[in-house]
Amino acid sequence: MRNIILLTVSCILFTGTWLTAQPFSLPKLNYSYDALEPFIDAETMEIHYSKHHQAYLNNLNKAVTDAKLTDWTLEQLMLNAERRGPAIRNNAGGHYNHSLFWAIMSPTAQKTPSGKLAEEINSTFNSLDDLKKMMNSQAATRFGSGWVWLYVNTDKKLAVCSSPNQDNPIMDVMKENRGIPILGIDVWEHAYYLKYQNKRGDYLNAIWNVIDWNLVNQNYEAALKDPFLLVIEKNTWQALKDFHMVMAQTYHPMEDGDFAPIRNRSGEMVEKAKALSTAAIPNSFRTTPIKNAINELVSGAESLDKLVKKKAKNDKIEASLTKLHDTFHKIQGLCSEVDH
Repeated sequence: MRNIILLTVSCILFTGTWLTAQPFSLPKLNYSYDALEPFIDAETMEIHYSKHHQAYLNNLNKAVTDAKLTDWTLEQLMLNAERRGPAIRNNAGGHYNHSLFWAIMSPTAQKTPSGKLAEEINSTFNSLDDLKKMMNSQAATRFGSGWVWLYVNTDKKLAVCSSPNQDNPIMDVMKENRGIPILGIDVWEHAYYLKYQNKRGDYLNAIWNVIDWNLVNQNYEAALKDPFLLVIEKNTWQALKDFHMVMAQTYHPMEDGDFAPIRNRSGEMVEKAKALSTAAIPNSFRTTPIKNAINELVSGAESLDKLVKKKAKNDKIEASLTKLHDTFHKIQGLCSEVDH
């Protein structure tokens, strides 16, 4: 298995070859179970890695097989976690999160960041100590199980958040705080209970001794260059996704000769188009051509709705909906141009 720290521009944690390989595999640890003592004990490491992580992996492979999603990447699964259900949401997150966790720890950890990462930490959080305090505070106050993250947001700025269970900033279930994680700390009890019992704060203070900022810096540099940030940013554009849903649920039946959906939902199409025109556009997609295309979408939806209300014949409805569909894909194409 490749060393998980060998990052590519296209993915912060895994090589493209690994991502497309199914079923998913357990990443190799770069140190022995006892290498992180006294901060993380050998028994916790072994159980955490070989039992807990392995269970997430086994359940993920079963879930993607049952859902016939074995050709999906881990990133695709997480971007669609909300609609794919808890089996994929929890286990894809569990696999990704733990893989990152193992990969940023080292028995010979570099204790402080350097270069651009150090500058950004000082600029954003005032100091490394302040960043640690912020992350420890969010981890300590995370009710139940979860994670705390240092991540690169869609504006390519550093940010901190916590998440419940196995969620992370890549996932669509995170309505805010979206981006690419570069450092994550596990605050599930199984990560620390054998050594620290209920003293989560002691565990949080200790773990910084094995966080390797050289490895975190590699994640940071890769995240800044990663085009996947744009994919995440577009994924946050809820108004565009809402319009897309209505378009798909009316256009595809029309292709099969069923005009009832569009005749029943043309008013909803107008509502979603207008909502798209008034909603905030993610920063990277605030271009004049995209704004013009959205305005064209609104006028096209209104024209279609007028035809429906006049009980126009199917051929006119088909022509109008097809034109609207083309306009929507024009927006998608302009977004793709930004992606590249």
